[in-house]
Amino acid sequence: MPEPCDPTAAPPERRVYANRTLNLRSIAAIGYDMDYTLLHYRVEHWERKAYEHIRRHLLDDGWPVEDLSFEPDLVTRGLIIDTELGNIVKANRFGYVMRAAHGTRPMDFEDQRDQYRLMPIDLADDRFVFLNTLFALSGSCLFAQLVDLYDDQAFPAIPGYRALFRRVIGHLDQTHVEGTLKSEIMADPDSFLEIDPEAPLALLDQLHAGKRLMLISNAEWVYVQRMMSHAFDRWLPGSMTWNDLFEIVIVGSRKPDFFSSRLPLFSIVDPVRGLLEPEPQGIPGPGWYVGGDATCVERYLGLSGSEILYVGDHVFADVRMSKSLLRWRTGLILRELENEIASLEAFRPREQELASMMARKQQLEEQQCRLRLELQRATLDYGPQPRQTAAEIQHELAALKEQIMELDERIATIAREAADVGSPHWGPLLRAGNDKSHLARQVEASADIYTSRVSNFLTTTPFAYLRSSRGSMPHDPP
Repeated sequence: MPEPCDPTAAPPERRVYANRTLNLRSIAAIGYDMDYTLLHYRVEHWERKAYEHIRRHLLDDGWPVEDLSFEPDLVTRGLIIDTELGNIVKANRFGYVMRAAHGTRPMDFEDQRDQYRLMPIDLADDRFVFLNTLFALSGSCLFAQLVDLYDDQAFPAIPGYRALFRRVIGHLDQTHVEGTLKSEIMADPDSFLEIDPEAPLALLDQLHAGKRLMLISNAEWVYVQRMMSHAFDRWLPGSMTWNDLFEIVIVGSRKPDFFSSRLPLFSIVDPVRGLLEPEPQGIPGPGWYVGGDATCVERYLGLSGSEILYVGDHVFADVRMSKSLLRWRTGLILRELENEIASLEAFRPREQELASMMARKQQLEEQQCRLRLELQRATLDYGPQPRQTAAEIQHELAALKEQIMELDERIATIAREAADVGSPHWGPLLRAGNDKSHLARQVEASADIYTSRVSNFLTTTPFAYLRSSRGSMPHDPP
């Protein structure tokens, strides 16, 4: 067994952060998603494979995509695809577009402003597709590249960008239905999985603290069994297996419908042959199940609402749906947080330098404003008159203007560096300019807590009282 993390030594990127105060002692049951939650994949390797499967289908369709290749840095989680205009955009929490690309080509400020200044992003409009999960990267990358080809008249029979997007998504879904990609992963899991030996211990702590653990995944039983065994069993004591951690395991859950609809439930009576048995009365006891829905889970557990914590990686299907419909407590796994925090920490000295210059600029601008008002009063001969003459004020204003311009040049250099922290194309994941990103808004709205990986619960213990930071307004003291 690995040694547990020392809570006092947890670096910022391995901490659990609370948007809303959460007392883990009041949580009676914890449900976990599997992909990118209990298991983390080597993102570039997985998404490159998925990309190649979609591209193969497009080649079979006769599309000229033989020269395309996966570009792992082209898109990130939290971006938004505008399927009507063929753009990929990054918006702030109010929906205003801060960066944009048409296909793979970054849009200049004027084009971006012309297209979006009167139209904040509204995810209720089906033209906009929010990239909720790391699984979205392969299809989004290919869509951006196809937009470039479309603009070069490569697809005269395709009626628009939305049709391009539907074709990509259709083939991505086909890839998952065929199971070819998952067969490759099961055949060589070490090439795809990034094993975390501390995750099983975190779940053991919760289990022995009296938490009723559940695994609820959209994946098929054969895949779940193979991948969980490979990632967990070697780190568990004695003859214990991953199955022993969970009171119930639900596969093929069809999230997000799992949280919003009544769906048929089947028990797995023969996991080797995949034999199922209908359970019309709901979950009869601990075991393995296919389908079902959240209400049958609540009935079985005898729990509801804030007594249940569900942890997943998909902003919409995992945390938003379980939070908004059932009032379950929610946790979001955001693996990119580790690189984001590390990048921001490395940039901190430059950030402090920028803050100092911005404070100095604010002082100079306030002084400039006061002098302009004094000049106005002196020129128009009203109100209290300044001690200086108009000519003296104008001379001082000219000097201030020169100082501000010199300072602006220095600020612009560091501001450009700050805008690119974490990603040269899109900047920090959770920030958009000086504001929070649209992804940050989704995280705040739906996730009670968020962290980079399940094993970070080792640093909090199952008995922790996770307090949210004090909310702030612009008038609050720093």
